[in-house]
Amino acid sequence: MGKVKTASTDDAKRRAMIRACHAACRHLGLDTDARHDVQISVTGRASMRDMGPTDLARLLDHLNGRTGGGSQAGGARGRRWHAAAPRADLGLIHALWGELGRKGALARPDRAGLNAFIRARFGPHWSCIPLDVDALTNPRCITDVIRALRAMLARTGRDEPS
Repeated sequence: MGKVKTASTDDAKRRAMIRACHAACRHLGLDTDARHDVQISVTGRASMRDMGPTDLARLLDHLNGRTGGGSQAGGARGRRWHAAAPRADLGLIHALWGELGRKGALARPDRAGLNAFIRARFGPHWSCIPLDVDALTNPRCITDVIRALRAMLARTGRDEPS
């Protein structure tokens, strides 16, 4: 006879998954706002309390970089396909930059423009500037970029991507 699942066993697994998600977010250097943005983009829910085991597993896979496939650039119109960002925090940078581009706040809304922005804005302050945004690994640097892009959105009176 097999082991009977109990509510406490499922609840313990769920709590463990939530702790693992929080640990992955800390490892990536995501603050609470960035974590909620990622949760909404991956599962459609802002709170892990509202997520079921499937949503939590999908979020954890995303945070740990195990998401596959690609995403469509340009929303439903999707003129081109590109690979998903290697990590959730970098995906948020791309989403914020894309939103600024869609709202007309950028002269160069492409990837080269984002890389040029990072070099111009943070070059004098960081010891090392990567050639491409997806090569950023320092959580402080990633948080700096996210904060700068959020501030740009706030100054232009534009909402963040949902």
